Formats: sequence, C-alpha cells, structure tokens
Amino acid sequence: MTTVSTPPTPSATRPGTGPETPTLADRVTGCLLGAAVGDALGGPVEGYSPDQIVERHGGRVTGIVGPWNEDWRTARPIAPYHKGDGHVTDDTLMTHALVRVYATVRDHLDAYAVAEHLVPDLMSTPRWIPELEAEALPLQRIFLAEKWIVARLHYGHVDPREAGTGNIVNCGAAMYMAPVGLVNAAHPGAAYAEALDVAGAHQSSYGREAAGVFAAAVAAACLPGATPASVVEACLALAKDGTRAAIEAVCEVAACHGDAESALRGLREAVAPFDTVGPHYRTPSLGARRPSRLHAIEELPIALGMLLIGGGDVRRTVLGSVNYGRDCDSIATMSGAIAGALGGEAAVPAEWTERVAEASRLDLRAPARVLTEVAYEVFARDTERRRAHESAFARLTGRR
Repeated sequence: MTTVSTPPTPSATRPGTGPETPTLADRVTGCLLGAAVGDALGGPVEGYSPDQIVERHGGRVTGIVGPWNEDWRTARPIAPYHKGDGHVTDDTLMTHALVRVYATVRDHLDAYAVAEHLVPDLMSTPRWIPELEAEALPLQRIFLAEKWIVARLHYGHVDPREAGTGNIVNCGAAMYMAPVGLVNAAHPGAAYAEALDVAGAHQSSYGREAAGVFAAAVAAACLPGATPASVVEACLALAKDGTRAAIEAVCEVAACHGDAESALRGLREAVAPFDTVGPHYRTPSLGARRPSRLHAIEELPIALGMLLIGGGDVRRTVLGSVNYGRDCDSIATMSGAIAGALGGEAAVPAEWTERVAEASRLDLRAPARVLTEVAYEVFARDTERRRAHESAFARLTGRR
C-alpha cells in the first residue's frame, strides 16, 4: 500500500486527537456543516478555471461571494439559479434528502431505499430551494443525472440495483454519500459497501466507485486519532481501478505542497489522465462520462488532495477546493465533509455556518441531530445482529 505523507501545516494539533477529541454527534455535525459551507462557497465559481476566478474576484476567493454575473436571473448557463451569497446547491439538497431517508428507515440503506423513499421525496414534497428562492419540488432543481433515478425507478420500474447503468458517469451519486459514512462511522469498509449498494440505483462504473470511497473517507475521518493521511490510506485500501490510481497520483502531488496556490496546476495535471471531461469543463470531450475501469471522477481525488494540503483544517481545505475551480462546489462539499468529520463542529468557521444557514433559509444542524440518533440506533442493531451471528456460529461449530 502506498504511504501518504501529510504536507507541512501551520497547526501543530492534528484533527481528532487530544483531550478535546470530537464526539460522534460533534463529528456528524461538523461533517454536514463542512459539506454545506463548502457547497455554498464553491457554487458561485463552479465551472470556471483558477485564472478566471482570480480575474473575476481580483484574487483568490477567501469566503462567501456573490453570483458570478450580476444579471444571474438571465445569464447563461447559470439562469435561473441564484448561485452565491451563501446559497447551497443540489449537493446539499441531495445530502439532506438522504438524511431524511435514514430518518425514515432507521437502519442501513440499499438501492431499494432509493426507489422506495428517496425518489418519492424528490418528486412529491415541495421544499425551500435556496437557488430558486422559492418552494419547489427538489426534482425541479437537481441535475439531469439525478433526474435519471426518478425516470428509471418511478417511471421505468427498473430493478433498483441496476438502475444506475446507462446514466452518465459523474460525481452525482458521490456528492451526497456523506450520511452513509456517518452512519458507519469508524468503519470505512462497511461505509464503502453500503454506499456502493445505495449508489447502484444512481450510478455505474467509476461514479459508483467514487460514492463508495467517499463514504469510506467520511467513516475513516470519524476514527479517533484520524488524520488526513490516515483517511487517504483508508481510501487507497478500498478503492479500485482508475479511482485508486487517480487518488494515488493526486495525493502524491499534494504531499509535496503546503499551500493550495502552489499545487493548483500540479493537482490538475495529476488527475487529468483519469478525468474524462477534458480541459474545458463546460464543453466536455466526446468520451466524457462514459463507463471505464481506467478513469475516475475528478472531484474525489482533488478533495482528498486538498484535505492533505490543508492539513485537515476546514477553512484551508475548503478554500483550496473552491479556488481549484471546475466542479468546485462538489469538490468543496466532499473535502469540507471529511475535514468537518475530522475536527467536529468547532472546526467549521462559525461565520460561514451562520451566513449559509441564514442565506439558504435552512436549519443546517437539524439533519445532524437526526442522523446522530440514527447512527446510534443502527449501531445497536448491528451489535444485536453480530451477537446473534456469533451465537449461531458457536452452535454450528460446537464452540462455546
């Protein structure tokens, strides 16, 4: 297994260590808050290059910024979404939707849970959509790759375990898998397996693989004493094919840098051979988003690279992800989730949390409270199931 070193960081304290090690509830809250603020900060600069971001904002983004275009209501390709000013995007809407599924099922999920609970939630219950500044069905906001699950499962009656086959391969499933990692906190292998099952209803190939690895990263970040390097090691132990190779390549570059600014070009060059979208994010190549064992989504490896460069610090990790550009709202969602799980709620800048909650008109802590309760319940059920298996195996083998 490749050993990943952590680059120099100004902080002498590792996330998740010492007398103030975050509790499970703290880590769940930190993870979901970190994901939401990363999403909100990245949204207004999504799709642009690092150089374009500097030109538009007179330097790197250092916090919450307004829309890219002042006439965002009509400007293409953004209209009619109000991206910026602290509004979360579909990454957070889908994450919260998955939390609601856990709140209903109160146990591990699978592809059938997507069909039976997530799809009806998306298409039948109006909710406040920050970017639309109105109540609407979540289905009206999500991207075509997410609308796919509604078309396939509700209208097409496809087997949920196979519904993801044929969808474009992107980060659509991975971006909202943090709750799976939290329900399986401190058990990366279980998080990986559950996320692969859930994501089968949405994605195939390296998109589905990324969903599993991202959930594993969140679970690994909840281990006491976890560090950015240990999270990456857990990912490398589970990741397959192009996803593993991309993480390895990106994190080797990241380990040589102590700041995101110096790493931007190197990280993009490292992930480029595995990324099918190509150099121009808004005009993907002809081979973009097609299944392959050789490729990987760009977002997860870059998120892990930024986690290493930022030393697990939420602010540095998220801002590095945002200023990378391209699909930076999803990159920052993932990196913010992992860094937030490492450090807990206190690690997420309070000014970001409060402004995003106010601007998005969402209670960002309520989903964390619910998911923490579910995680405890699922662990209790897992313990009962494990003991029942141990007892049955003991009788089977004549052991006491």
